[in-house]
Amino acid sequence: MSINCIRILLDKAAQSHPDKIAISYKEEALSYRELLARVDHVALYLQELDLPKGARIGIYSNKDISQVIAILAILSTNYILVPLTRQLKPEQIQYIIDDCDIKCLITDKLKLESVEEIDFDGHIISIQTAGKQIPSFEEIFKYYNRPYSCDINGHENALITYSFGLTGTPKGIVISHRNLIDSARVVSQYLDLAESDVISGLLIFNLDYGLNQIFCSLLNKATLALHRFILPEDFFNHLVNDQVTVLPLMPVNISQMFDEDLHVQYSAELFDKVRTITSSGGNVTEQMVEYCGKTFRNARFYSMHGLTEAFRSTYLDPSQIRIRPDSIGKAIPDVELYVIDDDGRECAPREVGELIHRGGYIYRGFWNAPEETAERFKSVQILKDVINLEGQLADEIVVATGDYVYKDEEGYFYFSYRRDDMIKTSGFRVSPFEVESVVARHLPQIQQCAVFGMDNPQIEEEIVMVYSAASEISEKEITFELKKHLASYMLPGRIVYRKSLPMVQSDQNQINKDELKRELAEV
Repeated sequence: MSINCIRILLDKAAQSHPDKIAISYKEEALSYRELLARVDHVALYLQELDLPKGARIGIYSNKDISQVIAILAILSTNYILVPLTRQLKPEQIQYIIDDCDIKCLITDKLKLESVEEIDFDGHIISIQTAGKQIPSFEEIFKYYNRPYSCDINGHENALITYSFGLTGTPKGIVISHRNLIDSARVVSQYLDLAESDVISGLLIFNLDYGLNQIFCSLLNKATLALHRFILPEDFFNHLVNDQVTVLPLMPVNISQMFDEDLHVQYSAELFDKVRTITSSGGNVTEQMVEYCGKTFRNARFYSMHGLTEAFRSTYLDPSQIRIRPDSIGKAIPDVELYVIDDDGRECAPREVGELIHRGGYIYRGFWNAPEETAERFKSVQILKDVINLEGQLADEIVVATGDYVYKDEEGYFYFSYRRDDMIKTSGFRVSPFEVESVVARHLPQIQQCAVFGMDNPQIEEEIVMVYSAASEISEKEITFELKKHLASYMLPGRIVYRKSLPMVQSDQNQINKDELKRELAEV
């Protein structure tokens, strides 16, 4: 079996640390030996479905130990994992199922009802016993307990993650086994992760940042302590009770933790075991850093910047977080970063240009989306006026990120804006087109609609919807309809009525969103 796959990490951990706690959630915990056994049972069942090699298997369930078992079981086969966040509505799940031709869905009892609304004729597996002749994990653990073996090639596709991307419909990014293990290795290196660590499993497992917590735990034989954020009090109890040492967060989590209306004051001594905090998925404010510094006084705070097309590009060393809190840092190990102008020349310090990612951790491309892949994944020749390519292979791939940044005189990068108008909110990427399309389909009384993001330090950007209609429509009525078709994180936080919307002077078919932003910013 390849040395570059997640499965080998699980095998090694179970062999060297069989009795160590691998994963916990509330009162339940599994050792590495027990985790491997349960993963093998599910992998054996999946293998006996006899699906074609590379078949896609979706996971549409709540976060718990069984969800992690399902993730590792799929990665122990020659099938491809497609994680589906529970926040997606049935019609969004249907789109992803159709787009990548999912052959099997692993779900839970609560989500079975949603699955029944979907046009899906593949295999369904329920984590809990649900009747209806649907196989469950309980039955699989009981009857599929024979020895399991697998042979995985690290260069094969392992995972497709979906975010609402470049053209308004979800685009799946294809990630290999080698990508997953390389990402765990580099993070473990610069965070100095160790066997003694307890890593908080707060993040959801629909994208690479959350999934990486599982893989880093396996690589370092550490413990992953799962948690679902409901209230700050529960979260802080999780840190104390599970003795968390490594805390991966998104900025929205920090805002939730220190919500003035909900936050309960704790003595900082209770959290002295927390030695590392990481944050990605949005901008970190100085106030967030200050809150974390007071509460987690022994922790080093790593602010990180990732991409859809590559695992990660930069991190800001903790020593710099108070000196230059607005910086996204410098390149992570094995990555070279360049800032180029529209003519392909390297930008001078503090000159804004497009960030180009060269080196490690680059993903495969977008599933069934050659145009989007070609837009982001470029030949290294794009850097021909920046680096010496003499004697180098011409088919090397780099990522033209679409992020516009600048670099200061000391080599630290600063994010400026995105090429497209993608909204980044609460760690999610939301396409305005996706929301506008739902409005057009399901709210016909709305004549024109413009959706865009506006700065909000708590969640990075607030989704704003401005519309015109014959008369003003109740905000509750609009939100009620949108909730039927959109995930909660895609709902506008602000809805504004206008009798008419401004149009771009050179194109009377295009709403002038810049003018709307300026108007609303002045209110």
